[in-house]
Amino acid sequence: MRIDILTVLPEMLESPLNCSILKRAQDKGLAEIRVHNLREYTTNKHRKVDDYPFGGEAGMVMQIQPVDACISALRKEREYDEVIFTSPDGKTLDQPMANSLSLCNNLIILCGHYKGVDYRIREHLVTMEISIGDYVLTGGEIPAVVIADSVIRLIPGVIGDEQSALSDSFQDNLLAPPVYTRPADYNGWKVPDILLSGHEAKIAQWRYDQALERTRRLRPDLLDGID
Repeated sequence: MRIDILTVLPEMLESPLNCSILKRAQDKGLAEIRVHNLREYTTNKHRKVDDYPFGGEAGMVMQIQPVDACISALRKEREYDEVIFTSPDGKTLDQPMANSLSLCNNLIILCGHYKGVDYRIREHLVTMEISIGDYVLTGGEIPAVVIADSVIRLIPGVIGDEQSALSDSFQDNLLAPPVYTRPADYNGWKVPDILLSGHEAKIAQWRYDQALERTRRLRPDLLDGID
């Protein structure tokens, strides 16, 4: 998988995209992440990529020209499954969406910034808009990292134990059950006996029951429509 991220602040992406799982995926050749500075695509001699909005509203708006130039250049090299715009009014990222995007070959993620982007970008260049929650951030760089991380970790071979990703919260509309490790007794706080029993069927049932209980208690909305 290749992900191209378009931004006016590439320095914000350097550290998170080159650590942990994302770095491992790139080192293995399972994912490729390229960051593109939109200032390199503007025709403005001062490298400006924003301007005042028509109509006199406060704030600055990202211009269409550098965005179009960058996307057009990338599309000349390969086909893209989606051109994603990080936006607070996009569809909220969830696990099924991440699962679906993990099957793609090439993605573009455009990071919003300033007051927003020229709406023609959203009308003519973007194919998908994604939000990571009902709040507003300074820019789309953090959401871009969230999207990339949630998608790339699902690619086979990225995580050593692929079953680990399949048992994450939300994969089956349930929160994950509690997990424990050594020591089995710490200051009198003990690991549930069932997990020490070695009985795989009973442990599996316990984990399901715990996942269901935690979901009912913490996120009952996930069970809407489920018997």
